[in-house]
Amino acid sequence: MLGIPNRGLVAGAIVAATGLVAGCGGSYGSPPTTTTSTNSTNPATTFSVASVSGVGSVVVDGKGRTVYILTSAAKKNVPCSDASGCTGVWPDLALPSGTAAAKAGTGLDASLLGTKLSDGETYPTYNGYLLYEYTGDSASGQANGQGIKSFGGTWYTLNASGKPVKTSGSGGGYGYP
Repeated sequence: MLGIPNRGLVAGAIVAATGLVAGCGGSYGSPPTTTTSTNSTNPATTFSVASVSGVGSVVVDGKGRTVYILTSAAKKNVPCSDASGCTGVWPDLALPSGTAAAKAGTGLDASLLGTKLSDGETYPTYNGYLLYEYTGDSASGQANGQGIKSFGGTWYTLNASGKPVKTSGSGGGYGYP
């Protein structure tokens, strides 16, 4: 005998292992079913008005994050582009593919909500202003970008009537978090 300690034990282990493998069965042709949530909110889909400390009632995106515009004395909309590094600090809010328009939520005037096509994407506008978030806002209810002068203009929040809110806010920096 070559050192097989207990043939009964070995045979029992093989039978048990075979049962385990068989119990894991299933058809090779059909993978297990997984559930994917399609209920995530894209921030650019719905806009509403919320009270934000330091700036009052302003436009927010679908996640409750404060929305900003870039404007100057010479232009209503100063462009914020990837080429200048602007959208790295002030991300634009492109609508999801296949979405033609944003939705007006609580307190927002739907007649002021529009879109602009650029670079093959659709961007929401409010009273003609392109909308952005600020990377220096880490949660809803913040307006850390208010009044910052950078990228050729000044960043402001918007009120429900689509006008820039020109309170001092916490801005004054250079647009970087």
